Amino acid sequence: MLNDKRIERIEAVLNKKQSTLQVFLDNVDSSQNLSAIIRSCDSVGVLNFYYSNEVDKDVKIHKTITQGSHHWLYRERVDLANKVDFLKEKQKEGFQVVVTHLSEKSVSYRKVDYTEKTVIVMGNEKDGISDEVLELADEVVIIPMQGMAQSLNVSVATALILYEAERQLDGASRYDRPQLSLEQIEEIKFEWVHRDLISRRSKGTIFTGRKKRSRRENC
Repeated sequence: MLNDKRIERIEAVLNKKQSTLQVFLDNVDSSQNLSAIIRSCDSVGVLNFYYSNEVDKDVKIHKTITQGSHHWLYRERVDLANKVDFLKEKQKEGFQVVVTHLSEKSVSYRKVDYTEKTVIVMGNEKDGISDEVLELADEVVIIPMQGMAQSLNVSVATALILYEAERQLDGASRYDRPQLSLEQIEEIKFEWVHRDLISRRSKGTIFTGRKKRSRRENC
């Protein structure tokens, strides 16, 4: 079994998860950026992470970048052909779709109310947000740039926006009380504890009652 401190840690993380703050990557093409964004998502309590890409398979997760954070949120691949319908469904659920794009109607990312149900949509570094996603956006934002460069790396930009959302959510005391139902917390906790137990057993980091031999004894 996991020790009490590990279980308490899982419970504490679940109590700060924000079901109303979600992230969607529009046609991601860099597994390194995706992994870095996952780590930022976990750090602010994002529970649901979505992405689309042209390759009909999951994007590789770089564990040295995520540092295990990919285990503590749900990630889902959305087919490119279905991404507009997916985001429209989110809007029907009451989410505002916030996209990053430089245009005449763009506003600073700080002006959005992230205490509302929000899906933050980030584009890839080459093409940005696709036109069809841009058309359905509720808010179009930019990160003000004061230097020669007109954009940031997508993982850095995502982290900035997420931490503005975290600032607002913290100001609204959203991290002070669970945002998930008790049933959701218990269901996810059971899943995470079970998975963590299997993972630790496979790595030999859980005491099983048998004397552990040294590396020399195993040779």
